[in-house]
Amino acid sequence: MLPDLALALLIDRTSQFYTQNAPTYMTYREHTHVSAPSLGRTQDIDRSVAVRVADDYAIMQDLPRGAERTGEAFPILAYFDPLGSFAFSYFANLKAVNITLKRGAPLELPIPAADPNVSMQIPYNSYWAARYAADSTPTALHLLIRPTARANGGFYPSEIVEDPQTQLPSHIEMRVAGGDDMTIALDYQVIDGHWVITHGTFSETQHAFFMTFKVIADVRFTDIAFPATPPDPRLAGTPTPSPLPSAS
Repeated sequence: MLPDLALALLIDRTSQFYTQNAPTYMTYREHTHVSAPSLGRTQDIDRSVAVRVADDYAIMQDLPRGAERTGEAFPILAYFDPLGSFAFSYFANLKAVNITLKRGAPLELPIPAADPNVSMQIPYNSYWAARYAADSTPTALHLLIRPTARANGGFYPSEIVEDPQTQLPSHIEMRVAGGDDMTIALDYQVIDGHWVITHGTFSETQHAFFMTFKVIADVRFTDIAFPATPPDPRLAGTPTPSPLPSAS
């Protein structure tokens, strides 16, 4: 199978599973370790999170018994498909970590039906050029991807590793086409029938006060659960939950 076709089928399979198995609520603990290696400084941010998945409205408490916050789940919602459309901004230093994530519609790359009048079909992607990594197998894909000349900036998946058991991505790395050195690396597991992030790394070179330094935010999600009812009464109120966007 050509790697472009393997990538399209993997994206379609992921989008369908992500859309059809979205949880209503999630609870978990996030552990964020922020470091600036060149400055020799670090900071840790630990919070419990209860979130309504449809609109990413969360109630968070600093651990062990700190301040309570509401708003978008920090640092990002653990239910997120980066292969679809999204808007993302990231800034971090040792005093603040500001990450904004707006999820869009999952991506769908439909494969044309077989045509008896056509002797051969060669699928290709105009924007992403995929190839197999050396350790890739038919039952455990490992794809390396680069943007083509037609890619108009923005994020693209530079690497995807497939879990042979679930046939969904277990690792996705995102980079910016023709942009800065921002990298998003996400590890996934299927937990109780939901494809969720368990670990993520966000890195980018920052510029402040005539200084240039790379900041890395390493995030782990633990104690992930999916309550059937609101884990906090405030999650049952406004804003009213709406379904995740459908694939398009």
